[in-house]
Amino acid sequence: MAHLCSILDVTPDYAACDLHPDFRSVRLAETLDLPLIRVQHHVAHIAAIAAEHHLAGPVTGLALDGHGYGPGGAIWGGERIDLDGAVWTHKGGLRPLPLAGGDKAAREPWRMGIGALYQGGREDLARALFASHPMAEKLISLFGLGMRVGLTSSMGRLFDAAAAIAGIRLVQHYEGQAAMEFEAMVSAPEVLARGYSLAGGQLDFMPLLVHLAENRLTGTEAANLFHGTLIAGLAEWIAATRSPQDKGRVVLSGGCIMNRVLTEGLVNRLEAQGLAVFLPRVAPANDGGIALGQVAFARHVIETENMHSEEIETCA
Repeated sequence: MAHLCSILDVTPDYAACDLHPDFRSVRLAETLDLPLIRVQHHVAHIAAIAAEHHLAGPVTGLALDGHGYGPGGAIWGGERIDLDGAVWTHKGGLRPLPLAGGDKAAREPWRMGIGALYQGGREDLARALFASHPMAEKLISLFGLGMRVGLTSSMGRLFDAAAAIAGIRLVQHYEGQAAMEFEAMVSAPEVLARGYSLAGGQLDFMPLLVHLAENRLTGTEAANLFHGTLIAGLAEWIAATRSPQDKGRVVLSGGCIMNRVLTEGLVNRLEAQGLAVFLPRVAPANDGGIALGQVAFARHVIETENMHSEEIETCA
C-alpha cells in the first residue's frame, strides 16, 4: 500500500474495507487513522459492475459467490440487492442451508449434502446416499440431537450440496472444485417443473435437491437438471423482485458468475424479458473485483456526505 501511494504520488483521505472483522485488509484499514467506510461484500460486488459500466442511478443486482459477511455476521452468498449510489436494499436471498462444521463444509461438500437433505426433512435420503462415508452417520445423529450450526445463503455452498448429492465430489482439494466439475458435465440444461419456490423474496431450491436425491441422479443428467433449474429460478427471482426504477438494468457478479453455463443461460433468459444485463469484463467477477466496488461505493458515500454538508451551510 505504501509503495502504491508512493509511485502514484497520492495521499489517501479515506479508507474503504469489507465488513468482516477478521480480514487482514480490514485490520490494516483500522490502523490508518483515516475516515473508514465499511462496504458490505455483496454490495461491493454489484458496485464494481455498476462502476465498470458507468451506470448511474438504480440497478437491480444479483451477487452469487462462496460467502461474504452480512449484517449481524450472517453468512451471505446468494443475494438480491438493489443499488443506487450510496443506498442499497437487500431484496432477498437464497434459502439458507446448514453449514455443518463451519469452514470445513466449504472443503467437504458431503457435509452440505447431508445438511440440506436433513433440513428438507429427508433424513432417510441423507442416510442412504452417504452411507459409505465414515462420518455421515455421526453427523446425521448430531443433527437429530439438535446440534446448532450456522446457516448460509451461499450459492457456492448450494452447488456443493448438489454436487455431493449427485455423487460428483464429496471432498474438495481446491476452492470451487465441486462446482467446476459439475459444470463440466452439463450438455443441455433442463428445467425441473416445481424444482424451486419463491416466497417473500427468498428463493428455495430444496425441491430440486430432494429430487436429485430421490431419483439417484448423477453425472450429466444431474448437472443438466441442476443448472437448468437454477437458471430458471434466478431469472424468475429477478423478475419478481426488481423495481421499475432500475431502468431495466441488471448487474450480475460474484464468483459463481464465472460459471459459463449458469451465466449465459441467465443472460439469455433476462434479455428475452427485455432487460439489459451487465457482466464483469475488466475487473474479475470474483473477489478480485471487490476493491473496485469498495472504492466506487465509498466515493458515492463521500459525495453524498459532502452534498449534505453544502446543503447545511446553505441553509445556515
